[in-house]
Amino acid sequence: MTDFFALLGLPRSAALDEAVLQAAWHEKSRVAHPDQPGGSAALAAEVNAAYETLSAPEKRLKHLLELHAVPWRAIPIPEDLMRLFSRIGPVLQQAAALVKKKQQAASALARALLAPQEMRLREDLEELGTCIEARRGEILASLPPTDAGLKQLQVDQATLAYLAKWQGQIREALLALM
Repeated sequence: MTDFFALLGLPRSAALDEAVLQAAWHEKSRVAHPDQPGGSAALAAEVNAAYETLSAPEKRLKHLLELHAVPWRAIPIPEDLMRLFSRIGPVLQQAAALVKKKQQAASALARALLAPQEMRLREDLEELGTCIEARRGEILASLPPTDAGLKQLQVDQATLAYLAKWQGQIREALLALM
């Protein structure tokens, strides 16, 4: 397995400064470009994969855990995350049902009658998105500047993966309601 931290010349760290990561990626991309002496398409692709992995916190933590050969284990979902999930599920189901109703609405009047429900769902989805972003922010702010505390990194990685998935589902629901 390629160590993406080493490839970009960065220390193995749970928390990375975005500006430092981008600068390292730009420099390595310039050198790895196939038009440069010593560059190749394969190396450029690997540099881009490294940037993609390290720029997403949940992917970065997963990569860090894999580098340390930490065995996979089931992570119990914290109670606050379960409460958030129990709020997200029904709202996403309501949004999907409303999208179906809107598609089946035969007239402008029928679609207009759905507007108040759509507005409430949009507000609920946006509020949930704000909650998710706040939770992600808390986790990212607490990440250590090193790769110490691998067990906690497993929990953080799993939590960030859930939050990223839910963020994507909320974005999809909001787009579908447009």
